[in-house]
Amino acid sequence: MYSPQTHSLKALLVFENTINKELIRSLHVYRLEDGKESEEEKEFVFKRDGSYVEMVATPLLRLQTCRVLELFQGQVFGLWVCILAFHLGHLVHIPPILSISRNPKLKSIPALAIDLQIIFKLSCRKTEDKEPPQSSSEEVCEGNGENYYQARNSLPDLNCLPYSHSTSELTGCQQIQRSAVGMKDKKKKRAATEDIDRIALEDLVKYFGLPIVEASRNLRVGVTVLKRKCREFGIPRWPHRKIKSLDSLIQNLQEEAERQEEDKAAVMAVAKRQRMLEKEKESIEKEPFTELQSETKKFRQDIFKRRHRARALKTQQDLSIT
Repeated sequence: MYSPQTHSLKALLVFENTINKELIRSLHVYRLEDGKESEEEKEFVFKRDGSYVEMVATPLLRLQTCRVLELFQGQVFGLWVCILAFHLGHLVHIPPILSISRNPKLKSIPALAIDLQIIFKLSCRKTEDKEPPQSSSEEVCEGNGENYYQARNSLPDLNCLPYSHSTSELTGCQQIQRSAVGMKDKKKKRAATEDIDRIALEDLVKYFGLPIVEASRNLRVGVTVLKRKCREFGIPRWPHRKIKSLDSLIQNLQEEAERQEEDKAAVMAVAKRQRMLEKEKESIEKEPFTELQSETKKFRQDIFKRRHRARALKTQQDLSIT
């Protein structure tokens, strides 16, 4: 049974058995009050049709001189593959099976669930610390021969609904006055907690093709809230850029197919690659934490080089003409 101690979590490694996927083993490294470190190895059974159970664990990983700081996610260690590697001070991708919000069965094994919750809170805090703080600045506006000094916030509150009133018809001075006075008089409307809790992964998938600011506006939540919701579902980064990159590559292939209409072999090769990219796009839309394939990255790099050479050649031709 799990018993709380006076310590702080320094590292956590979670492994999945490559033969029996229900067997999970974890290695916990704690820093004690006296500055010493303590390692605890645990084993669990993740039953598909029942609750999770903690087993009596033999020190398998520690006997094989497992170096915690050298292990990384995806590394194979004998019959075990590392599915989570957390080291203090580093952000970590939490897979769905280890996400408490997506896998409530984890609550039946507090020995692992409590440390996973600590990791989630640390990753949320570290990500929020990277966001630029709000700052204020003074702007000068001249109108009717008078100077108006108005203080305003240079950054909006990302935790609130985006400001929906149109300012396209206002002058620069009026916009500053409105942001300084109007925003103070009228409180910003925050998204209700019930509405945030009701957002499911299926709701996020609908807007993966949009930038995160537009997606937050459609979901009627702030950008910070949307990022936090993504982390709950195991999405480390908003996948808009990956999807947009794949769309651009698919468009390039379509243009290439039109240029190679007479060469049937080239057309077939282009069509094959296009199907691969479309399949990869569908995979990312279903599992947004999936990274682009190495072959796709190489193909994208080749496209960039080809464009660069074409621009350089055109520049040389223009210089030679002049």
